[in-house]
Amino acid sequence: MSKDDAKLSIPDGLRHIAVIMDGNGRWAKQKGKERVFGHRQGAESVKQIVKLCSQMGLEALSLFAFSTENWDRPADEVKALMNYFEDFLKKERKTIIERDIRFLITGQMYRLPEKVRKLSASLMEETSKNKGMVLNLAVSYGGRQDIIDAVKKIVQEAQDGKMTLDDIVPETFSRYLWTKDLPDPDLLIRTSGEMRISNFMIWQMAYTEIYVTETLWPDFDRSELEKALHSFSNRKRRYGRVGD
Repeated sequence: MSKDDAKLSIPDGLRHIAVIMDGNGRWAKQKGKERVFGHRQGAESVKQIVKLCSQMGLEALSLFAFSTENWDRPADEVKALMNYFEDFLKKERKTIIERDIRFLITGQMYRLPEKVRKLSASLMEETSKNKGMVLNLAVSYGGRQDIIDAVKKIVQEAQDGKMTLDDIVPETFSRYLWTKDLPDPDLLIRTSGEMRISNFMIWQMAYTEIYVTETLWPDFDRSELEKALHSFSNRKRRYGRVGD
């Protein structure tokens, strides 16, 4: 068995990886292509990383696929992205089911095109009992909006007499977020070298380890994932406490 076929090992304490998949447009520009060409190649990287993470037994993988702010991009680019998303759901459905992956969407699903909504809802329902890795696609997702929606739900329950001020603690608050079914990310991978979290899982990443690489997302492969895992394995996570 070649090195590329060997299963990756999960570092201790790593349950959930979140990824900001950045650099598709720059990758395409470097090659003299339109931005949508970069998104197409980026979709291939998604398939590879999902496969690798699923094979190594990761509990959850969250991919920041489309932000609430991305709706402000040129209409042609948004349409192309939604088409790629639709194609992914159609073409990868069988593979996701066969790998026992539980598929999840977090974000404003109501803003997605009807075909994408129906395909997403159908796949979530069909895989809801699966026991393997959770593949969470953050689509039309924004961390601030996630928090605002949680606050609205809590206020409504308080008005209905279902909870008091003393009931509102961090653990309670987390249950009202779109990511309520997921553990907080242990590792955030950001490609393309940008040093920011771009409104992604603001609450959830309070103690997430961050790994930034200059590699553009379409070039992110097994070797790049191994580098991120190695970096995480060398971290000492203190959660605000004094280390040994």
